[in-house]
Amino acid sequence: MLEKLDFIEEKYEELSKKISDPEIIADNNLFQKLCKEHNSLEEIVLKYREYKTILKRIKEDKELLEDDIDREMKDLVEEELKELSEEKERVEKELKLLLLPKDPNDEKNVFIEIRAGAGGDEAALFAADLYRMYTRYAERHNFKTELVSSSPNDLGGYKEVIFMVKGQGAYSKLKYESGVHRVQRVPVTEAGGRIHTSTATVAVLPEVDDVEVEINPNDLRIDVFRSSGHGGQHVNTTDSAVRITHIPTGIVVSCQDEKSQLKNREKAMKILKAKLYEIELEKQRSQIAAERKSQVGTGDRSERIRTYNFPQGRVTDHRIGLTIYQLESFLDGEIDEVIDALITADQAEKLKEVGE
Repeated sequence: MLEKLDFIEEKYEELSKKISDPEIIADNNLFQKLCKEHNSLEEIVLKYREYKTILKRIKEDKELLEDDIDREMKDLVEEELKELSEEKERVEKELKLLLLPKDPNDEKNVFIEIRAGAGGDEAALFAADLYRMYTRYAERHNFKTELVSSSPNDLGGYKEVIFMVKGQGAYSKLKYESGVHRVQRVPVTEAGGRIHTSTATVAVLPEVDDVEVEINPNDLRIDVFRSSGHGGQHVNTTDSAVRITHIPTGIVVSCQDEKSQLKNREKAMKILKAKLYEIELEKQRSQIAAERKSQVGTGDRSERIRTYNFPQGRVTDHRIGLTIYQLESFLDGEIDEVIDALITADQAEKLKEVGE
């Protein structure tokens, strides 16, 4: 680990000199690239320097104990050594986490796609609850949300809703939400008071750049149609809605929430690129998962990941066995406790792999 950290510090120093070079500053593209790389190393280098300072102080204290010092001074040095040893252990753990390979998508914006599953109208209402939960979570973290596409039903639910969450680190926080979410409650449509179980599927897709996904225009079928709107004066009178079919994979993306056909087409293309990128990511995840003994899921849409039980007021995440009894506040967007626990579990699993 120390050899790797020495190498990173040398690289950081080398980059520091380069980004101060007038010739490199004059080349804007190269300067931006080197600055980005320099910034990405800064946190770990500063933490390593903190670690080296602790090691130096431990060495000095041990040398001091070998000298002829009075009892009071010896007690003080021994107390400081104890504190420094605890600090050393803490910083070592932080360094190990910082050395873990970073997910290249972590800082990206995300598309979240929620689809009603088993349960009819109740599943659509649950999909609406999840949509509100994520938008409230985004508000709490100063992320921006943008509705991309929706298929509402007559009761205020959604057969499907796709929206974007914009903000630094959005994917790093929300990537663990992909999978099947299950709700157990008495539906508003149930006269007999019986508890029903319904599901909704959530897919979290990182926004991708054009350079990351190439699409052959000949592989696309693009249809335009009249937006259904929300009734009354909102019904569109022009063919502004867009449906794009990717022929090789059969993926179909529709977008009709914008009045402009061009904007709907741009949004639909972004979602299509994200879906195609996700297919490639899933292939990589499957290969990694096959080599792992266990895994915190981040992409399998068929995996039942969480249950929302209304009679007991609890939320249970099945991947890490965590149950909290704060259902109301959870559905109001206070989901940090579970997200942080999932991140910690994933980091622990990766550290275990590195150790093995």
